[in-house]
Amino acid sequence: MGSKLVIVESPAKAKTIGGILGRGYRVRASMGHIRDLPHKSLGVDIERGFRPHYVAAPRRKKTIDALKEAASDADALYLATDLDREGEAIAWHVLQVLRRTLPKGTPIHRVTFHEITEDAVERAFSQAGTLNRALVEAQQTRRILDRLVGYSISPLLWRRIRGAKGLSAGRVQTAALRLVVDREREIEAFVPVEYWSIEALLAQQIDDPTAFLAQLWRIHDARGKAQEPNLKNRDDAQAIVDALEGAVYWVDRVETAERSRSPWPPFTTSTMQQAASKALGFPPGLTMRIAQQLYEGVHIGEEGTVGLITYMRTDSTYVAPEAQQAAREVIAHYWGEEYLPPRPPTYRTRVKSAQEAHEAIRPTGPQRTPKQLRPFLDDKQARLYELIWRRFIASQMKPALFKVTTAYIPTAAGSRAQPLPYLFRAQGRECLFPGYLKVYEELLDEGEEAEGEAALPLLTAGEGLDLLELIPKQHWTKPPPRYTESSLIKELERRGIGRPSTFAGMVSIIKSRGYVERQRKVLLPTELGFTVCDMLIGGFPELFDYGFTAQMEDQLDDIANGRAERVPTLEQFWAGLQPALERASETMPKVTLSKEKPEPTGKTCPECGGALVRRKGRYGYFTGCANYPKCEYIERAQKDDAQPTGETCPQCGAALVQRRSKYGPFLGCSNYPTCRYTAKVTSDQADGDAPEGQ
Repeated sequence: MGSKLVIVESPAKAKTIGGILGRGYRVRASMGHIRDLPHKSLGVDIERGFRPHYVAAPRRKKTIDALKEAASDADALYLATDLDREGEAIAWHVLQVLRRTLPKGTPIHRVTFHEITEDAVERAFSQAGTLNRALVEAQQTRRILDRLVGYSISPLLWRRIRGAKGLSAGRVQTAALRLVVDREREIEAFVPVEYWSIEALLAQQIDDPTAFLAQLWRIHDARGKAQEPNLKNRDDAQAIVDALEGAVYWVDRVETAERSRSPWPPFTTSTMQQAASKALGFPPGLTMRIAQQLYEGVHIGEEGTVGLITYMRTDSTYVAPEAQQAAREVIAHYWGEEYLPPRPPTYRTRVKSAQEAHEAIRPTGPQRTPKQLRPFLDDKQARLYELIWRRFIASQMKPALFKVTTAYIPTAAGSRAQPLPYLFRAQGRECLFPGYLKVYEELLDEGEEAEGEAALPLLTAGEGLDLLELIPKQHWTKPPPRYTESSLIKELERRGIGRPSTFAGMVSIIKSRGYVERQRKVLLPTELGFTVCDMLIGGFPELFDYGFTAQMEDQLDDIANGRAERVPTLEQFWAGLQPALERASETMPKVTLSKEKPEPTGKTCPECGGALVRRKGRYGYFTGCANYPKCEYIERAQKDDAQPTGETCPQCGAALVQRRSKYGPFLGCSNYPTCRYTAKVTSDQADGDAPEGQ
């Protein structure tokens, strides 16, 4: 019927953009990638420059037919997929499929936008450009790299590890697993060391005094040089307690200083996943799925369907000036002009590979408060939107201001004329101006300590103090904390392993494969995880080295920026992988996994009254009766056991989740049994590199 055809990835995005563009445009969804490497063969012609052989993606035939039909009479084609490498690759694949179907001479445009709002979409279509071939090359290089690793190394694992199915050797997935395994071994090898501290509970010599604590801070040696206390045991601490018996205490000097605390920058993908994990308990995959919904659009009454946040796969902290101005208006309205800094703050992105052309994650309309949107959002959407909104608004506010008071308290035996070598110090902090803390406060990771908030009483230099109690305390050095999903993502980003689109997939894969388990918010490697990690690191030490993995990410960035080329990069990689494969085939040992003992759950079987235990079966972990086979009761798995993938079902648009069957992991619709869509999870896809454009 002759109109402008627009291709996006998902039905939700198509609906939002279609509502903005109106008549004259037909908006269709590709349902993610419509082509990929074949599932049952390598699909890469190594001898001919690593040429990929693409085939129609499973279950995409109907989608392809529908796109071809829509393209057959199009006046113009607009490729409006996401603005990252994966989105660029999806657009390129769509173009390859539709090129022969389009009428001769049909104009082809590439449009990108950071947010799905009326202004942003209209501006993008008025400034349409062309496909970025360098981004496509970078995505293809990553895909081929991961296929070479998956198809070369995973079968080796299958042959060498008995008693396990569905094993995979992902390029970046293994780096994530190695971090968890290395940390667990650090903890196992850690030997606690005893040490002691001494606190003095003191009070002013006035009516109704306020008690406060001071710590033994320095000990002066025979030459009068101050040293930090080094109390190794109870005897060391008791010797000082005895020496201080009957001692006098007084305030030598008081120092005060004003210190400010700057707000955190607005969210990047990594920091959003970390904060959502700590504050909301969301796993990274769930965070990304909900963020995708907020980005693609939610119906909010009279406004219709609106994209509520900017693009959620980004490592940039840049904020557009117009968004900063909108935030300043919100801040002035709700908290007053005194909370506005003189000029909008700017933040330097710490990730060296950050794409500064992108924006940070922020609300598309800061004036839409969480309270106003709550009637239109489900609980998870509302909680994540509020987290993003608060973090962004706080990032545009004044710093918090504190008064920090430090009192130095010497000691003497009987009178001040007989000084003792022990110097105590008391510190207090008082908030003078809350600034951004009115809106947002970051939660701490496990092992992090909060700053003290208690203020000291008003102390004067020279005044005497009464000792209420001398408190020796025993301590033990602690091992490094186990990784949470949040801290693992933080460490991966710090090391340069993975990119915004891959963090959630990396963590999800090592859990779904049974390599790690989440217990009480921390990640613990399983026996299988230890075994797979040891086999891969032992067989391929260079390939799965942290530094090499980060270096490969840099090379992919170089290709995306036009500083390197795909074929030489793949040739260099393959030249190193081939001899490593030959060595590993000869030296990698064969191991058999031990059968895991049933783990008590503390629950009672509702059928026979016996104990319920957790076992590992051919379908994965399950809870059943300890009296099996006399009692065959099995506790049905809850729907929440499924792992979110961040993708949408191509048949009904609901969320896709990853589940496990006797054949290994598979993708299925969360709307089962209403929708029975399923798809395979191939070994090379299990490296954590989830498509950015889906």
